Amino acid sequence: MAVPSVVLNNEVAIPRLGFGVWQVPAGDTAKVVRTAIEAGYRSIDTAASYRNEAGVGEAIRSAGVPRDDLFVTTKLPNPGHGYDEALRAFDASLAELGLDHVDLYLIH
Repeated sequence: MAVPSVVLNNEVAIPRLGFGVWQVPAGDTAKVVRTAIEAGYRSIDTAASYRNEAGVGEAIRSAGVPRDDLFVTTKLPNPGHGYDEALRAFDASLAELGLDHVDLYLIH
């Protein structure tokens, strides 16, 4: 199943259909996200406040799909809205995900 994408103004393509993990228990996240990737999802949406970024990262690393074929979004938690706090929160999300980058970082 090929999911159509939208090309943003900066020429980055984002799949029109994404898989969100809000309210997915941390212990189930890796399996659920891996299943979503196997089903054809290429956009995965998480957030630090969901407390399941580690499972998302585990699924991405084990799914057998090149990282460049996935679009990963995570979000800044509410307590992190200062400049220094945002930088620390971003680094913490990357560490929790076990990834070297995310494709979209939003204010939550």
